[in-house]
Amino acid sequence: MTREEKSQVIEALTTKLTEQNIIYLADISGLNATDTSNLRRACFKANIKLAVVKNTLLAKAMDKSDKDFGELPTVLKGNTSILLSDTGNAPAKLIKEFRKKSDKPLLKGAYVEEAVYVGDEQLDTLVNIKSKEEVIGDIITILQSPAKNVISALQSGGNKLSGILKTLSEKE
Repeated sequence: MTREEKSQVIEALTTKLTEQNIIYLADISGLNATDTSNLRRACFKANIKLAVVKNTLLAKAMDKSDKDFGELPTVLKGNTSILLSDTGNAPAKLIKEFRKKSDKPLLKGAYVEEAVYVGDEQLDTLVNIKSKEEVIGDIITILQSPAKNVISALQSGGNKLSGILKTLSEKE
């Protein structure tokens, strides 16, 4: 690979890193061709972009990016694949689901909405992260609950009041 080709790859990686807020790094070495193909197919279905990258080029792209990747560049050893997604927990769920059949891929680290996770032991934490849409849904549910209680109390009170008035009017 020539120096010019390397700089083009670094630029492309830097652009991807700048545009994405969810970046996972995994080790998929040791997967046979069938498993690798199945992983790529599962990534495509889950709207996750998977690419194998050179560690040195990815490290340079991380340096050039305006984001703070913390300790993430320290995990760039051995085989590294990058998973890019729009949903924070989608790659973690995919990795966990794929591991039911195989012991790979191993999670090296992740950058999710400015938070950095390093190590495979963080996988369960990442699976439990709620997506933006889920959090908004929870907030709306919480905000609607008191209003529903007030409306139902007013409606039941109105029914009681009309019942009392009807009973009093019938007595006379």
